[in-house]
Amino acid sequence: MTSRYGPRRKGYGPPRTRLARRSCRRRTERGLSLIELIVAITIVAAGVTAVLGAHAAIATRSADAMVRQQAVAIAESYLEEIALKPYADPDGVDGETSRSALDDVDDYDALDDNGIRDQNGTAIAALAAYRATVSVVATSALTGVASASARRIDVTVTGPQNVRVTLSAYRTAW
Repeated sequence: MTSRYGPRRKGYGPPRTRLARRSCRRRTERGLSLIELIVAITIVAAGVTAVLGAHAAIATRSADAMVRQQAVAIAESYLEEIALKPYADPDGVDGETSRSALDDVDDYDALDDNGIRDQNGTAIAALAAYRATVSVVATSALTGVASASARRIDVTVTGPQNVRVTLSAYRTAW
């Protein structure tokens, strides 16, 4: 059998011309509808919002981490200063008030520096937003050591944004 397009093969329709194939494609191809476009924009907007929200939260936490790390460094500094002092009062005078005169562990009890100071009592301007408090108490928490011979030193540093860090150490008479 032949058609005007040439010989007809069994099972295949008539061969199409280039123009016929092009018009057939146009009928089967469709663009995005308005609803599909709105749904796609909504999904993309939700994803971008989630990513930006996570980024903002991470940026906020990184600033908190810096303040917390500074507070830890301050507390470590105070704790080291106190722990290196003698357990017993070397001059026999108790209750020194000047920071540079504090010469034993017990002298630091109830120290309250609003604005961080060095061991000589000089204010450190860059750390004015921090506050350090010290508590020195007798303790029986150490097995085999009488409470009269052991002290627990607690240093609490409060920084900006109410960041609060407490470090503790034990000091004995030995």
